[in-house]
Amino acid sequence: MRDLGLAVGDDELVWQYARTGEFMIVTKDDDFRQFSFLRGSPPKVIWVRLGNCRTADVEVVLRAKVEEVSSFAANTESALLVLTRDPLSPRRESDAR
Repeated sequence: MRDLGLAVGDDELVWQYARTGEFMIVTKDDDFRQFSFLRGSPPKVIWVRLGNCRTADVEVVLRAKVEEVSSFAANTESALLVLTRDPLSPRRESDAR
């Protein structure tokens, strides 16, 4: 977001940018989940529910769920995908914070 000049942009600005640029929003922010319910797609929203964690932890979940993300991207009816850590995967120290 920094590279696009949106690091301090409000949610509405990010939403409109993603919509007009045909991007998906990957977020831990509940506001975008609410936008998705109210406005539908585009843009599609991937809501990552991990609590406090590092970017690397989000990456691990996205990579583990790549087939689910690909199916979501291809589905023209879906607007929101909620991703969580698999309950059987080991928790990292950063997860306990």
